[in-house]
Amino acid sequence: MSAPGGAVGPGERELALQAPAGPVSALLLRPAQPRFLYVLAHGAGAGMRHPFLATVARALATRGVATLRYQFPYLERRRGRPDPPHVLEQTVRAALAEAARRLPGLPLFAGGKSMGGRMTSQAVAHAGDAPASVSGLVFLGFPLHPPRQPDDRRGQHLDAVPLPMLFLQGTRDELADLDRIRALTERLGGRATLHVVEDADHAFHVRKRTGRTDAAVLEELADVMADWFRLIAK
Repeated sequence: MSAPGGAVGPGERELALQAPAGPVSALLLRPAQPRFLYVLAHGAGAGMRHPFLATVARALATRGVATLRYQFPYLERRRGRPDPPHVLEQTVRAALAEAARRLPGLPLFAGGKSMGGRMTSQAVAHAGDAPASVSGLVFLGFPLHPPRQPDDRRGQHLDAVPLPMLFLQGTRDELADLDRIRALTERLGGRATLHVVEDADHAFHVRKRTGRTDAAVLEELADVMADWFRLIAK
């Protein structure tokens, strides 16, 4: 359950999410006429208020997608080291349950930036079956391996995820060698869709010489996500 929150911005409310490890903060951004709901987890080094996540949430809101962002316990308590995986996964499940309670009836999607997306997929994989309310997972830069150490062990659990998955990946992402990501999505078959952003790094920054801006990339990400939500929710 969440305590009543205060207004944070237009259409956005701050909540107190009750997770097994203790209460954590959350932000619900609801457009006037939401069509979908995306539970968006943050990456390892930045919380739910990071400008990237805030911008993604606002861009999705203009496309009829509500978002629930939330803190993992270690950042809520201002600790530098991420919580153990089971604590992170418990927090993911609590956020999913709260999202479904807050906006019942909307097609529910989940995922997040980097570690947040991976922990979301692990929470689903380790649950034994997909939560009935979750329609699919979206990864904003899936962290397949440590920097400059190409491997695919961090993606092996995805075989146990019985949901459609959308991978948004940059060609310069040091945490996801593009050839390995392609091989991973091919292995997952029809459950996986890969969208590649040319010249983007793990933070989805692009170099000036491309003639594109980071803002344009974020709009691209939001368009792809909204289109995919519509496709999956049919």
